[in-house]
Amino acid sequence: MKNKHLLPLTAGLALLPGLALAQDAAAPGFDEIGPYIMTTLLFLVGGFLVFWMAAGFAMLEAGLVRSKNVTMQLTKNIALFSIASIMYWLVGFNLMYPGDFNGYFAFNFVPTVLEPVGLAAADASLDYASVASDFFFQLMFVAATASIVSGALAERIKLWPFLIFVVVLTGILYPISGSWQWGGGWLSEMGFSDFAGSTIVHSVGGWAALAGALILGPRLGKYKDGKVNPMPGSNLALATLGTFILWLGWFGFNGGSQLAAGTVGDITDVGRIFANTNMAAASGAVCALILTQVLYKKVDLTMVLNGCLAGLVSITAEPLAPSLFGSLWIGAVGGAIVVFTVPFLDKLKIDDVVGAIPVHLFAGIWGTIAVVFYNTDASLVTQLTGIVAYGVFTFVAAAVLWFILKAVMGIRVSEEAEVTGLDTSELGMEAYPDFVR
Repeated sequence: MKNKHLLPLTAGLALLPGLALAQDAAAPGFDEIGPYIMTTLLFLVGGFLVFWMAAGFAMLEAGLVRSKNVTMQLTKNIALFSIASIMYWLVGFNLMYPGDFNGYFAFNFVPTVLEPVGLAAADASLDYASVASDFFFQLMFVAATASIVSGALAERIKLWPFLIFVVVLTGILYPISGSWQWGGGWLSEMGFSDFAGSTIVHSVGGWAALAGALILGPRLGKYKDGKVNPMPGSNLALATLGTFILWLGWFGFNGGSQLAAGTVGDITDVGRIFANTNMAAASGAVCALILTQVLYKKVDLTMVLNGCLAGLVSITAEPLAPSLFGSLWIGAVGGAIVVFTVPFLDKLKIDDVVGAIPVHLFAGIWGTIAVVFYNTDASLVTQLTGIVAYGVFTFVAAAVLWFILKAVMGIRVSEEAEVTGLDTSELGMEAYPDFVR
């Protein structure tokens, strides 16, 4: 319907054809600016969905640790996200996306600078998106990597050594290895494929967590007299809520990684990624549901939750190319990996409180390998090369950092503090002060 209030103005412009032509020339059409606008919007929407995953990690970890350590986990999660935000601005973003560099490391230690206020279309890089939106979106991924480490090392690590580790991980280690693929580095040139980060994000977090778990050691009483002693979490309702929040955030994680939304093909692909991501999560959960019933005669909710997350990690390396059936079986294998690798780690006496290493490391490796089944441009040799490169670099660098922190300030709380609980011994407050043990 026409707006009658515009008629006098339109009529007036008809009398001034030169003015009208000048305005048309000054204002670019949507065909020119539309891709920039839509991709920027995709990054912003995807970014705040991935941000919500920080809440998911916090709730999942708070539910899977014992009640005497809940406040510590919540503190670590809000602190690590805040530190990641500052470090990625200070050095991380430009280390990871340096432009021209040798493909391995860029001496580009400069803070991120945003566009000026009120940027004109003529001054914008219309072939991509705004720097602000790109920075915001990519930042969320590094924070997720740090959250993986937090859960695995729960209930016995000191707060400040952990946060110092996060400073280095988010500001230096993750951006360097991320540049190898997403920054146009040597793995990108080789043809390594990792769409949204099964290896670059999840396995990197898993390798860092594994190094920390080996150096830190298991919780007191976890492995005693040749037996594995279960230490049930405090709140499975919170853990389930956290899993659903992570599931929701993953649509932004994978969908935003399309990195374009300005054409019919791009936005259709985003929808396809959403559907495939959801299918892999569902099949991972169902696979863990069935396997725990068969193996243990009872369903294990924690395994089902981690099976869902493992399905999500598994599809993250290639959420676009598979069919829905392809996504289903890839996610199901991820769910199975969790069920079998959690007890495997216990046999090795590697204590991972929330199952982060099976979910993010093992399923991340699987997802990176699974790329070859649907992406015809990917080769198994190249995928394995990338997996090994990220594993060696991250594990060695993380182990060196953990050893330095252990020697300089200690990384583990005292036995008394661990028995009492980190909430009171490290922080002086409890998440559930009215509870009586």
